[in-house]
Amino acid sequence: MSAVSSWVSETLVRDVTERRIFATLGLITVLLVVGVLTGVIGPRFLLFQIALVGMYALLSLGLNVQWGYAGLINFSVAAFWGIGAYCAALLTAPNSPLGLGLHPVFGFLAAIVVSAFVAVLIGIPTLRLREDYLAIASLGLAEVIRAIILNEDQWTAGSSGISGIPELLSWLPLTDAATTAAVVVVLIAVVYLFLRRVHRSPWGRVLRTIRSDEDLAKALGKNTYQFKMQAFVIGSVIMAVAGAFYAHLNLYIDPSDLVPLTTFYIWIAVILGGTGSNRGAVVGAAVVIAIREGTRFLNDIGFIQTLGVDLAPLRLLFVGGLIILIMRFRQDGLLPPKDELIWPAARDGGGAGGASTSGAAPDGGTASNGGDDR
Repeated sequence: MSAVSSWVSETLVRDVTERRIFATLGLITVLLVVGVLTGVIGPRFLLFQIALVGMYALLSLGLNVQWGYAGLINFSVAAFWGIGAYCAALLTAPNSPLGLGLHPVFGFLAAIVVSAFVAVLIGIPTLRLREDYLAIASLGLAEVIRAIILNEDQWTAGSSGISGIPELLSWLPLTDAATTAAVVVVLIAVVYLFLRRVHRSPWGRVLRTIRSDEDLAKALGKNTYQFKMQAFVIGSVIMAVAGAFYAHLNLYIDPSDLVPLTTFYIWIAVILGGTGSNRGAVVGAAVVIAIREGTRFLNDIGFIQTLGVDLAPLRLLFVGGLIILIMRFRQDGLLPPKDELIWPAARDGGGAGGASTSGAAPDGGTASNGGDDR
């Protein structure tokens, strides 16, 4: 009984904290709308930031599949993002070295195919080994991809970059900023719903078992190598889709965009939101972009100007301070994944699964969902 009481109290505290987090996000949204209506924030700037948050959310969801689901340490987020961006740019920009000028759909398809092929190529020799080998290989892969793009002028335009990338869905009766924002919202909705479904499926439960104890999963007869490969490929494809979207958002791409800092930001977003949580990945991406872009305007504040201190370059310091605070007060992240692993019918105690899921375990798991992921 004491374990059940403890679990109930922890659940209540977690629910209250999550409601506060969503209330804060709602307040920020209202302030942004008020800022647009009063002319303090330009609509185009806000829509661009929404699209940027969406791109980071896709990258965070892709990394969450690899690290949050299967425990795969991937330090080549920027590489797969760059693969997607360059596939879209090379195939769709009329002035690219290939000069094809194809429809953006072909760029997205090429990003998916090429990223899946590269993921399998890097996964074959590393996924059978310890996770630190994958970390080393993926870190090297990121630099190899950047070096190839930088030096192969005849194929990638080298340091000159590729411009003239067409806008997405230019035939829609919307501004280009509104169109890209709408496209990324649809992409996030599709990816999020897909991942939520597979996270609760037997496939997702096996991945969580692998992350917690791979030897146990092997003892249960699971082909852990195959499951890890699937998670690595799915996450890499999502990252490449985010890169393809960025190419059509920015309309220009060059090798300087493939910096390791992008990978760092995405890891921060996943950790802040809650490792293994799809909701947390999206919220973490929004927090990182809010800090990264919001600190650009700190020097415009009158009080800061009187101090004579340049605070804009200190954004990494602010991100680091936020990590410390989150790890101190919310060790599992802002939105931990426990609630995501429970079917709504099991939470309500009704439906067809009510009889089999009525006995909730103290750790937040149920008989039907396989328990917590840690």
